[in-house]
Amino acid sequence: MGESGSDVYQGEEHEDLLEQLFRSSRVNAIIAWFLVGALGLVLLESVVDLDWLWIMFVMVTAAVVLLPPVSHREWRVMLPWEVLVVALLPILVRALFGGELGTFGYYFSVAGLALLITVELHMFTSLRVTHWFAVLFVVLTTLASGAAWAVVRWNMDRLVGTEFILKPGVSQDTANATLMVEFGWITLAGLAAGITFDAYFRRRDRRLRRRLRRVIRR
Repeated sequence: MGESGSDVYQGEEHEDLLEQLFRSSRVNAIIAWFLVGALGLVLLESVVDLDWLWIMFVMVTAAVVLLPPVSHREWRVMLPWEVLVVALLPILVRALFGGELGTFGYYFSVAGLALLITVELHMFTSLRVTHWFAVLFVVLTTLASGAAWAVVRWNMDRLVGTEFILKPGVSQDTANATLMVEFGWITLAGLAAGITFDAYFRRRDRRLRRRLRRVIRR
């Protein structure tokens, strides 16, 4: 006997929202691989500029993005292209524009990377998270990464003689003010990413509920 509408409803009602982020459609895969190609161009540009920090970040991002198709041995198993756009577009913005917009883009990229890592931990390990925890984790990871990177740069300037924050001819008060402005961009990027991802999850949840209601009416 076939499944009744209520049986289908019960089965799909408990289907994991994060698991639904993975798609195997050909169209989604083509768009996703196009974005991966754009990420490769950014990596090439970073290599030409010898931007080692950005090289490492782009390589880590590429490894996270490519984990699903590699682990499944299926090129069509990719995260939704919408999620990849959110995660990868800031990388392109940072590479093209730099400056303050680049600072915002960099930390928004960190937020996107945190979301991808959270979803893949949920899928490939015993860790289970809800969508609201994923959003909260994204925001906290963005803020924490900004603070940690500021501490690393400050200590490198003082101990190694680099000029990330403490630049020649710039007073410490000015350096502190510049750092506070950067923290403002970090906070804005984290909040923007959290709101964006929460809206995305809610939209997918509403779409799922509409499909369930159509099944029940049959």
